[in-house]
Amino acid sequence: MIARRHLHVAGIVQGVGFRPFVYRLASRLRLAGWVLNATAGVEIEVEGRTEDLDQFVQLLATGHPPFAHIEETVVTALALVGETSFQIRESSEQKTHFVLVSPDLATCDDCLRELNDPANRRFGYPFINCTNCGPRYTILRDIPYDRPQTSMSVFPMCPACQVEYDNPADRRFHAQPNACPDCGPALTFAGDATQPEDAIAAAQALLAAGGVLALKALGGFQLACDAENEGAVRQLRNAKHRGDKPFAVMARDLAAVEQYGVLTGADRATLTNVRRPIVLIPRRPESTLAPSVAPGTATLGVMLPCTPLHHLLFRDAPFRLLVMSSGNISEEPIVTNNEEARRHLSGVATGFLLHNREIEMRVDDSVVRNVAGHTRVLRRARGYAPLPIDLGAECEEVLACGAGQKNTLCLTKGHYALLSQHIGDLSNCETLEFFNETLARMRRLFHADPRIVAHDLHPDYLSTRFALSLEGVERIGVQHHHAHIVSCMAEHRLSGPVIGVAFDGTGLGTDGHVWGGEFLVSDLTAFERRAHLRYIPLAGGDQAIREPWRAALSYLDDAIPQQDLSFWNPAPQSTVALIRTMRQRRINTVQTSSCGRLFDAVASIIGLRHHASYEGQAAIELEAAAAPDMEERYAFTVQPGSPLQLDMRPAIAAITADLRRGESTANISARFHNTVAAAIVDICVRIRADAGLNRVCLSGGTFQNVYLLSRVDAALRRSGFAVFLHARIPPNDGGIALGQAVIANRIWQTRQRNERYL
Repeated sequence: MIARRHLHVAGIVQGVGFRPFVYRLASRLRLAGWVLNATAGVEIEVEGRTEDLDQFVQLLATGHPPFAHIEETVVTALALVGETSFQIRESSEQKTHFVLVSPDLATCDDCLRELNDPANRRFGYPFINCTNCGPRYTILRDIPYDRPQTSMSVFPMCPACQVEYDNPADRRFHAQPNACPDCGPALTFAGDATQPEDAIAAAQALLAAGGVLALKALGGFQLACDAENEGAVRQLRNAKHRGDKPFAVMARDLAAVEQYGVLTGADRATLTNVRRPIVLIPRRPESTLAPSVAPGTATLGVMLPCTPLHHLLFRDAPFRLLVMSSGNISEEPIVTNNEEARRHLSGVATGFLLHNREIEMRVDDSVVRNVAGHTRVLRRARGYAPLPIDLGAECEEVLACGAGQKNTLCLTKGHYALLSQHIGDLSNCETLEFFNETLARMRRLFHADPRIVAHDLHPDYLSTRFALSLEGVERIGVQHHHAHIVSCMAEHRLSGPVIGVAFDGTGLGTDGHVWGGEFLVSDLTAFERRAHLRYIPLAGGDQAIREPWRAALSYLDDAIPQQDLSFWNPAPQSTVALIRTMRQRRINTVQTSSCGRLFDAVASIIGLRHHASYEGQAAIELEAAAAPDMEERYAFTVQPGSPLQLDMRPAIAAITADLRRGESTANISARFHNTVAAAIVDICVRIRADAGLNRVCLSGGTFQNVYLLSRVDAALRRSGFAVFLHARIPPNDGGIALGQAVIANRIWQTRQRNERYL
């Protein structure tokens, strides 16, 4: 029997070789019809024998390209047309619909072989790609995903590339960035008034000589130097005003990585997968890595080449490892175009490796870590954005503006949350401009017109100010730590209620104090604060974050008042006296339950870090110092009330006693971490006994600490809890926007339902 069917396929089905796959499948099954990209996905009509149509639908679901992700396939019967061939038609556009967009994909093995084959016409061509790899999100102007809608539109294909593009049997069939040296983008090198013909060789020579290279990569510029050359690394660090914040490195291959860090099987798989993120791994202390690459840490952030340009940079090069840092000055967005790079990076770089393909969306490198059997995203950007989060139910269109640090924004559309790439700390006009640029592009790509805007409660965040400046929208404020917990709930499709443990540095609470050590009973609409770290007074505002000794002074005065602190000399006595006076008179002083400040305090008390040059430095060094096999802990108490208060004064007193006895920093740090882990479990057990809840969500930047997270996770599970951790969404403030969007959507829907019954 002959029949005809229409298929609407939704999901990540553009930019991943889906139409060529459909064409080949239909041709193999001798089906007639057509396929095209539409704004809402892919539309297909097929005509032929019923049994062949059934097989077509089955293979569409099971045999599609590896990077495609089908969310939904709707099949309807049609009247026969009598077509005799199958074709790929021109794309159609429906402004009321949207399609999911593929992230950028690392160079595939086939393209890599051609890149290194002297007999191939693309030998050494830094923009080689096919339907299985190459740029997507970063070159896209609008959907549907076709060449005229990308920055490749200015490069007409030569006859040879056009033949590949039109050939259904070729892996470059309808590969939108398809190009070669005769028709595609080209490299140039600029440095010391010379522009050599071989740009790659010139860049390699500069790096080998100890210079700093600015190279135009996939989602923006990167700054590179030889990671074994201490002088070059220090020059880059000083020029970027980076303080002690660790640099990421790019290694030639896995064998090179093994010389500098310790890899697990999971690490190898993550390093080599198509997303090519930066992976945090334990460092080998005996390696020849320059000391200034990652001072004071026990880990190394490493990645492998992710584009043909990076592969060529390492080919036959005298170096094995390069620092590969974002192309910006500290706290500014990553630079994306050549003129901007020359203006902003000329004081940092001694040479520029440029090309003439425009970057439409600036995207930094992603950062992940393998913990407890999962790859956990810490910075969500290249390779991960804009992959959607399926919320499992239809949503209102919401814009969530995120937090002040590690900002991302989030749009909801249909049953998806669309979380942006990492934007950064909203601390200046340049980053706010990046925020606006990203929002405008995402609204256009996803045809979003949100009338509900979610924001943090902190009035001074630039993201909050932006939300409050919008007119004609419904604005919904969301408490910071509630958003943390709901971001974890949304990732696991939990509706609640759950026990939420939100530990981080700073978030404005509903009582006007600074929260950060919170135990909530939460659902998607509201929360109840059941317990928190006992408040301490903290003087100095943001300066207290940069000077951990201020938190230490508060904790010491709270735990062991009037005792001799001669063992601890973090600042001149006149400065210490001034801070005490500020606290007593409540001048520029806040009450805080921040777990981040507790970690800062302990790091300072034991002499690790009194002044921090980047966020979280004291806590990172405290974790790095911890003895791995220590099981002992200090005491703590839980003060009754509503909410309960977790009192760490006994632990602080015991730490000072250990210091006076000459106990090692490693043992003190381990005992402290174990104490925090035990306290978390203790409070969760108390809440379970009262509320009857057995599910625990852990969120907040403190849970990037692997030593703490692994112990809390294991102890909660031993106590019979179901534990939910972040994996696809960052536990830090990079996940806040997702939580805000989900909460605002649920609040709005609840209001609408209630109004209907009034």
